[in-house]
Amino acid sequence: MNTQTTTLLIIGGGPGGYVAAIRAAQLGIATTLVEGAELGGTCLNIGCIPSKAMIHAADEFAKARDYAGDSPLGIRVQAPQIEIGKTVLWKDGIVGKLTGGVGALLKKNKVTVIKGWATIVDGKTVEVAQKEGALRISCQHLLMAPGSLPVGLPNMPFGGRVISSTEALSPATLPKRLVVVGAGYIGLELGTAYRKLGVDVSVVESVDRVLPAYDTELTKPVAASLKRLGINLHLGCTVQGLNAKGDAVRIRNTQGEESELPADQVLVAVGRRPRTEGWGMESLMLDMAGRSVKIDDQCRTSMRDVWAIGDVAGEPMLAHRAMAQGEMVAEIIAGKRRHFQPAAMPAVCFTDPEVVVVGKSPDEAQQAGLDCINASFPFAANGRAMTIESTDGFVRVVARRDNHLIVGWQAVGAGVSELSTAFSHSIEMGATLEDVGGTIHAHPTLGEAVQEAALRALGHALHI
Repeated sequence: MNTQTTTLLIIGGGPGGYVAAIRAAQLGIATTLVEGAELGGTCLNIGCIPSKAMIHAADEFAKARDYAGDSPLGIRVQAPQIEIGKTVLWKDGIVGKLTGGVGALLKKNKVTVIKGWATIVDGKTVEVAQKEGALRISCQHLLMAPGSLPVGLPNMPFGGRVISSTEALSPATLPKRLVVVGAGYIGLELGTAYRKLGVDVSVVESVDRVLPAYDTELTKPVAASLKRLGINLHLGCTVQGLNAKGDAVRIRNTQGEESELPADQVLVAVGRRPRTEGWGMESLMLDMAGRSVKIDDQCRTSMRDVWAIGDVAGEPMLAHRAMAQGEMVAEIIAGKRRHFQPAAMPAVCFTDPEVVVVGKSPDEAQQAGLDCINASFPFAANGRAMTIESTDGFVRVVARRDNHLIVGWQAVGAGVSELSTAFSHSIEMGATLEDVGGTIHAHPTLGEAVQEAALRALGHALHI
């Protein structure tokens, strides 16, 4: 068996793993990265990036279909068509450019990249299965960044008509009828995209509203949009499995009544689970936090010099969290003093309209014992929102009553994902309502709603 040694060995080349590798190499640490699939992990290959590409394509197609009717803008086109195979090729092209860019960055920074599947022998040793044979790598530090996997349903496992988000992002053809199980952000993002591409879509959710992880005020515009799009919502219903023919999903409501939803495909989007099995991690006997690896605020596990970042370390399962953790771990190994204690962690749903949450909501602030004020500014009163025909939604700020320190932002509306940076900056930098209200915001922009929300919380909004 061939052998190698390195200072830092990273398992997993997703956002957390490759960022950790690049930063460690920049700091002069001998670094080896092992990845069995493609560089970029779930995010670049079968998650964040391809889903946003498909959402954009679906939005453009839906817009073209609207223009085939009576558009208030005076635009008239012939009935559009879509070649889904060409759309997928375009999406794959974007993915290829980004994953190729990651590979180039790793090479530029002299990271040793090994293609193969890693199996942990102990906290200092990993074996990698490659086409040319097994390789044993010894290391001083072991960083685990294996990511996560889609959660399946015991009564309706993946296979055949039942697909995960991975298959949904690379359709050879579009189904006539799609049933989505789960009204979280993955289910609604993809369900909405498929509906805009002309598919009949039904969504089944066990609780009584969509996006149950978010507060009701934020989800109301999303629910209204789903209704306008013609997506059939079956809330408060549980999935019982496929029918005998396998062409319909059996569901049961809270009254115990059962019915069937015809389906050419079923997208199961009920969440993701940390990838903790099948590669020897269990042999380390690490402390766990439920299904996730337990870590401290430096991403250290219960074993010395063994680290864990990203989805394997639990919620929130966000690529930008993994990237920040990876950068931090590299700097700690290099001797810098760092702790992972972000004041703000943005979360975005790319639904229609988009939803952004940063910091505490009004309810969360109250639960934390904070006496806060909050105020919203509607996009219906924003000039830029009117000019892009997207007046649904609002921006909301949450701030302490005593010193006006901002502790949270929420927004729902078209393009609000781009406001997340401003939201995070204000919280991380300790901004007050006066700071944001007194900052000149460009006109006409959606960002003016941020200033107006702060002014309204201070009691002197100008445009409402």
